[in-house]
Amino acid sequence: MVRTPQTPAAQMVLPVLPPVPGWARSGAAVTDIAAAFQAGAALAALDARVRADARAAPFAGAWRRRLALKAAAASARIARRGEDEASLRDALLLRHDGDDPGPAGRLLVAWRGLDRSAPLTDDSVFYLAETLSLTVDDALRGAIAEVQQLATTAAAAPLAAAQAARMVMAQRPDAEILSLWLADAVLAARLSWLLPLPLIAGALGHPSLRSGGRRPHPGDATWTLTCCLAYGRAAAEACDLFAALGRSAQNLLAVAPRLRARGAGAVIATLLDEDAVLPSARRSAISDRGARRLFDRLVALGGVRELTGRPTFRLYGL
Repeated sequence: MVRTPQTPAAQMVLPVLPPVPGWARSGAAVTDIAAAFQAGAALAALDARVRADARAAPFAGAWRRRLALKAAAASARIARRGEDEASLRDALLLRHDGDDPGPAGRLLVAWRGLDRSAPLTDDSVFYLAETLSLTVDDALRGAIAEVQQLATTAAAAPLAAAQAARMVMAQRPDAEILSLWLADAVLAARLSWLLPLPLIAGALGHPSLRSGGRRPHPGDATWTLTCCLAYGRAAAEACDLFAALGRSAQNLLAVAPRLRARGAGAVIATLLDEDAVLPSARRSAISDRGARRLFDRLVALGGVRELTGRPTFRLYGL
């Protein structure tokens, strides 16, 4: 999904988009209606960024991958695993082609798989269940069918997403991560987004949403309220990340004309499209040594940053 910028670096400017209102960031709603109203305001701001022209936001791929990484790290905590974002990056990127990334890496594969145009088809959802090591039985098939139907109704987006997660958990209490993935897919369907964004999983762990020392759960009586608050928070944070990566992309494209390495254009396109890049990954005609020198040059120019702090097996990104 490489989105090579079509405009010269010097001409790239971030689109002027409506900010998330301060009152929509407060998370102070105490009723389902008020929480849905706040979520709607934040999602409206996010909607403008989702629909931003690719020429104005050539970093959209990196943005989506970074959101998937955040959701995967949150899912690891839900699954009571110890991997953080750095560990998940390593599990996916520091493996030989075709190797199983392991249980943690599969969480990241699952959330990256949300970034598709038809996430709610049977094939997509059943493949996700397999990735998450879930048995597809009649109960899960029935819940998935209900979620697919829900996505076609006129229900308000955050309310439909909350109901989708609740439907799955009512039938399969072991499928919490799948339920959150489907909630994001339903939200995108109700907002008519071409590609969904990983949102809710990364927001549910926020301390403001905990009750009695425990994190929110789709089976809670207050789940609709909590889900709306989580989507409001997630949308605001996604907008903030969009702005931060936009500034980083501007820096990268600004230094691009100073690069003379053969294959530099392909490297830049990949950096704009991915969360992290391994220099030794084969792209264009650039050699391993040439790639290392190119990334050193990019870091020196302020175009990218090294993400691991390691002397070897380094990863780079916006």
